[in-house]
Amino acid sequence: MAPRWRNRWLAAGAASALILSAYAIVGATDPGPGPGAARCQAAQDKREMRGAWLTTVGNIDWPSEPGLSADEQRAEMDERLDEATELGLNTVFLHVRPTADAVYESELEPWSRYLTGEQGGDPGYDPLEYAVEQAHLRGLEMHAWFNPYRVGLNSDIEEMADDHPVRENPDWLVDYGGEGFLDPGEPDVREWVTGVIMDVVERYDIDGVHFDDFFYPYPEDGEEFDDDATWEEHGGGFEDREDWRRDNVNRLVEGVHERIQDTKPWVRFGISPFGIWRNDGSDPTGSATSGLESYAAQHADTRTWIRDGTVDYVVPQLYWERGFGAADYEELVPWWAAEVEGTGVDLYIGQAAYRVGESGWREDDALSTQLDYADDFPEVGGDVYFSFTSLTGPAAEAFDHLAEEHYADPALPPVADPSREGEPLTGTVTGLTATAAGDDRTRVEWDEADGARSYAVYRLDPDEAERVASGDGEDHCAVLSSDNLVGVTGRTALEDAASGEDPPEGSAYAVTALDDYRIEGPPGTVADPRG
Repeated sequence: MAPRWRNRWLAAGAASALILSAYAIVGATDPGPGPGAARCQAAQDKREMRGAWLTTVGNIDWPSEPGLSADEQRAEMDERLDEATELGLNTVFLHVRPTADAVYESELEPWSRYLTGEQGGDPGYDPLEYAVEQAHLRGLEMHAWFNPYRVGLNSDIEEMADDHPVRENPDWLVDYGGEGFLDPGEPDVREWVTGVIMDVVERYDIDGVHFDDFFYPYPEDGEEFDDDATWEEHGGGFEDREDWRRDNVNRLVEGVHERIQDTKPWVRFGISPFGIWRNDGSDPTGSATSGLESYAAQHADTRTWIRDGTVDYVVPQLYWERGFGAADYEELVPWWAAEVEGTGVDLYIGQAAYRVGESGWREDDALSTQLDYADDFPEVGGDVYFSFTSLTGPAAEAFDHLAEEHYADPALPPVADPSREGEPLTGTVTGLTATAAGDDRTRVEWDEADGARSYAVYRLDPDEAERVASGDGEDHCAVLSSDNLVGVTGRTALEDAASGEDPPEGSAYAVTALDDYRIEGPPGTVADPRG
């Protein structure tokens, strides 16, 4: 993420670590339309991104410390995923490649030091495989989060595993500000990074590939990024080195997106850039802000990615409060909304859960009011929070308030490819039953449906149940709504804890299947818990 990440890293993940936020630096369309069933368009609030970044670097969020046993790490992952479900989230962004290393079994790069305390140390299991499996069972999406260029602090580089790609290709490394980066101007680096990402896409059942804001490094006073050699060798055709650097990043983004589309087009590719593209003082079409520009500082041209369609979604890190002079949240939300309008690229807002408790963020509604404002812009399709443990720690009360106001009902995840809506790859759910399970709970069960990635369970009143049972697809569109959605699961059973002791006569449950593209199939029969 932004430089606050480095400070947490330096603090070894301590809870009281100083976070250098983006505050200090500055000194998609419709969020939901997707079929409620075949030929249906869902209510606007039925689909929404509700995510959080689960950070491995510095052991910020998981695992809590290096060197835990495989069973302890799995137990902590289970706890995080259970918390995600309880918080009403539907997506987790797991940090799988923090410093050109791997939080998964890889033949290309060594195991991450944040697992065992030693880069290259085998944790005894495959964390990503386990995380994906467990997330899907809970109805959560799992996006694999990569840092494409970051290698680590100099102290980390000195302790790199023998099979680290930089050991084998030392000319790829650029030292800058006490840290190491792969040189984005080296075509072999671009090919390597793309290959690493595609290795994960091909071998794991992930739902998305995600980059944060680290491309070329954040600027450091008195430092120069030494890419003279690659500029001289590969900069032909560019008069300006800054334009060449942006092109290097654009080529990586375009290439990754193209390879994903060719391999698993349902895997979504998104980037979380720093919250300011350009200030209007530099470009009249930029935002009315006066902070660091990702376009110039990191050579991250988000506008090009959006207009060229080389990303599926963007999550700008809008970590500033409403009214902050250099970067006003109320200026940046509409600016980003206008950028994605009509492009087919989804927009989610990166929310600063880690700032709750700071000056200007001390009220219980500190997060909720950010979402209140963004709700007025239909292009905003959800939110992602940094970081995960902030939601259960310092920001817990603020998030509880937010959940009451904004997450009262569950939400389906966004559709991967809206052009496929209306043609689900799944069949109709069959074998549906609903039985009283005690303690005012109802257990809903069904048979596995072909092509199903997950299932959506709805609780209907008698009139609604009759409309679904009639089989009229158009008539039951409004019935399969967010108000009636009980939950999403990867299992073939779900217990409804809010069904009530005495449901109305004729009330029933309906279940639909979501395919790889998150497109929802039609409901089959309905099941009455009364039999």
